[in-house]
Amino acid sequence: MPTQETLAQEFEVHRTHLRSVAYRMLGSVTEADDAVQEAWLRLARTDTDDVVNLRGWLTTVVSRICLDLLRSRRSRREEPLDFHLPDPVVTRLDADPAASAERADAVTLALLVVLDTLNPRERMAFVLHDMFGVPFDQIGEIVGATPATATQLASRARRRVRATPPPAADLATQRRVLEAFTSAARDGDFDALLEVLDPDVVLRADGGTGAASGIVRGALEVASQASAFRRAGHEPEQTWVLVNGAVGLVGMRDGRPFSVFSPVVRGNRIVEINILVDPERIAAMDLAQVL
Repeated sequence: MPTQETLAQEFEVHRTHLRSVAYRMLGSVTEADDAVQEAWLRLARTDTDDVVNLRGWLTTVVSRICLDLLRSRRSRREEPLDFHLPDPVVTRLDADPAASAERADAVTLALLVVLDTLNPRERMAFVLHDMFGVPFDQIGEIVGATPATATQLASRARRRVRATPPPAADLATQRRVLEAFTSAARDGDFDALLEVLDPDVVLRADGGTGAASGIVRGALEVASQASAFRRAGHEPEQTWVLVNGAVGLVGMRDGRPFSVFSPVVRGNRIVEINILVDPERIAAMDLAQVL
């Protein structure tokens, strides 16, 4: 039986993988870290002599922990917010794009929003199979279903994900389009805002507990919101960043982070905007090395 020191070293080899699994499952950095830590505690209490594939064993353990967390989250949200934004991963815009995408777990914020609409077992099946190649017989054991049912769960989730195609613009195009949007908003140019917004654009804002959270649909409504925000004098200073590997902005007020703004660009227009303005969650983010 390996020593605790040897076991800890082996666990660290798989930590990044396990955190990636948990983050995709939960959309929460804090909960993902907690799930990985719980997996370590369970490993430390387990006789691993019969474990042939430690990575696979740990993936199963983390997945079961995440499934319990997802179910618990659903049961306690009796009066859910109009919209809850998954935790964004913010990195420097001037960092290496490939490295930034890896640090952001290579999953866009927009995809995490879609995953949040799935039920726990659908999300589990899709993430494990489509993102990590876990076979359906193993997924079935995790979610308490047959391999055939696990296949159906992943298929239903896949259809939902495919209904929202990924961004199709490169980073340079994303920045150019976002610059056009911020310039039009700053100048109060309503027509220019409409030019850069897709007619069916969706804006989602998460203000946290007790604050305004919700969804706005359509270019006219989103442009009106942006114009009203500027007229009210609420426009913060902005710092360019990468949000889950895509170009975004961190709003600053009095030298402190105030918001995380993450658009989705396809072609030359913004089709989706996700904004986090929850002061508690933003305060908990480690943005010192980014700003």
